[in-house]
Amino acid sequence: MSNSEIKTCQNCKTSFEIDASDFEFYDKIKVPAPTFCIDCRITRRMSFRNERVLYKRKCSVLGHNEEMISIYSPDKNLVVYDHKYWWSDEWNPINFGRDYNFSKPFFQQFKEFRDNFPLQALSNSNAINSDFCNVNDQSKDCYLISASYENENVMYSNRVSNDKDSMDLYVAHKSSLCYENVSSKENYKTFFSVNSFSCSNSSFLYDCRNCSSCFGCANLRNKQFYIFNKPYSKEEYQNKLKEFDLGSFSNLLKFKDIFRNLYLKSLHKYANISKAFNGIGDNIDSVKNCFYCFDITNNAEDCKFLNWGGLNLKDSYDCGPGTGVSSDLMYETFDSGIQSSNLFFTSVVYGSHNIQYSFNCHNSSNLFACVGLRNKQYCIFNKQYTKEEYEQLVPKIIEHMNNMPYVDKKGRVYKYGEFFPPELSPFAYNETIAQEYFPLTKEQTIEQGYSWKDPEERNIQITLKTEDILDHIKDTTDDILNQIIGCEHKGQCNEQCTEAFKIIPQELEFYKKMNLPLPRLCPNCRHYQRIKQRNPLKLWHRQCQCNGTKSENGIYTNTIPHAHGTELCPNEFETTYSPDRKEIVYCEHCYQQEVV
Repeated sequence: MSNSEIKTCQNCKTSFEIDASDFEFYDKIKVPAPTFCIDCRITRRMSFRNERVLYKRKCSVLGHNEEMISIYSPDKNLVVYDHKYWWSDEWNPINFGRDYNFSKPFFQQFKEFRDNFPLQALSNSNAINSDFCNVNDQSKDCYLISASYENENVMYSNRVSNDKDSMDLYVAHKSSLCYENVSSKENYKTFFSVNSFSCSNSSFLYDCRNCSSCFGCANLRNKQFYIFNKPYSKEEYQNKLKEFDLGSFSNLLKFKDIFRNLYLKSLHKYANISKAFNGIGDNIDSVKNCFYCFDITNNAEDCKFLNWGGLNLKDSYDCGPGTGVSSDLMYETFDSGIQSSNLFFTSVVYGSHNIQYSFNCHNSSNLFACVGLRNKQYCIFNKQYTKEEYEQLVPKIIEHMNNMPYVDKKGRVYKYGEFFPPELSPFAYNETIAQEYFPLTKEQTIEQGYSWKDPEERNIQITLKTEDILDHIKDTTDDILNQIIGCEHKGQCNEQCTEAFKIIPQELEFYKKMNLPLPRLCPNCRHYQRIKQRNPLKLWHRQCQCNGTKSENGIYTNTIPHAHGTELCPNEFETTYSPDRKEIVYCEHCYQQEVV
């Protein structure tokens, strides 16, 4: 067994550790240890995933002249088929097969191959009246949702599942009539809330469970008719809500400021971890032996460096977003799995085994550097081989990748064992979720070797400025549907601002029904505000801030004595709250004593 080693990331030049158990995993799957650090590996994968940026472009199928919705902008010289035709039997991906060329670096060849292969316009399966959705399955009457599953009448949301009649959600499950919630589950008619579950008829909640008719509350359990964590009678509560009147935008802004102050005075558990045996990370549930993982659930086991996945995923490293479902031995993949095994350096590969460096392949086995194959085996660059030919050629290709590595424009070296170089991505950095989770300015993006896409000239004639929107929703007429509204950010932020937006009929109906004011930001800028309410995909080592009778900063007063007495709690942990943040962060034990 190899000992731990400290390496220098060839991308950001920081030091990172590869421990003995990591080397065991790499030996098991026969790949070399990574040369990029954890953060750079995640960012690299994310720079290939466009979830939310959509365009109109012509279908590349001969005889098709219709415009379609696509994740690939029309200025990209790519072959793009509409969703229905791509999945049809009217063309054969194997016909695009080519020989491996030992005179060129592998990654250069892969880009040339992929750029001439028909790509799927967007991934939107089983959609009923839900055309403007991507990485989406089984939706009905939805609009601009992404990375989502089984929703009905949901708009402007990301990473949502089994939700209904809701808007502007980020990471939500089984919710109905909800608005502007982040990390929520099984809520009903709940607005502007974070990390709150099984709540109803409430607004501005943080870390609440099973609460109803509560307003501006934090750290509550099983409460009703509370305002700013104080109990009221039902009649008093209802009268107060009428006074608050969230249908007014000016009132809404006032309560957002109050809620932010309440949030900073509340307790924050070091990590959202439940039913985990030996788990380190955040937002992980029902896992075993999972380390440096984020948003992992349902029986993931023996995994490391994962984000957005799980569901019986075993023995896998560096996967996500979106990897799992009864799969094992996965490495450097995203959006892959579903009863799969031995997938390395893949994206959008399902129901497959022994696949390397491949994209959008399904129900296949023993593929290397393939795109778009279904029900195939023993193929390289989509060319069919016999089992014997395949097993002889793959080791030669791996040797060639090491002897003639790809070197990008920043001098980074890519041999066998590295995920695809970011400069091979068909997307600009700010078109991908890399910009959402690891935001960069245009200058930083170019300096780090990524590409950047400037906003297209749209010549939009704004007919309604933000400052001219009526304050109260009750005063808003259907004429608003004809207006082009200027985004409050005016394109001056770093959040993919569209500068202008429109209100659609079902959206206006929702605002009126829920007594909510019109937004002042475009959908993209609203999405970025929600992402900011979640912690980063990064861990820091810290100590509990419980200092006996009070928090270390003196803001929170404990309600009961703690086991460590009047001294600072000695418990240490890994947390997504960086040391420079203002939140009061407690260990599991101190948090449970105060909140639960």
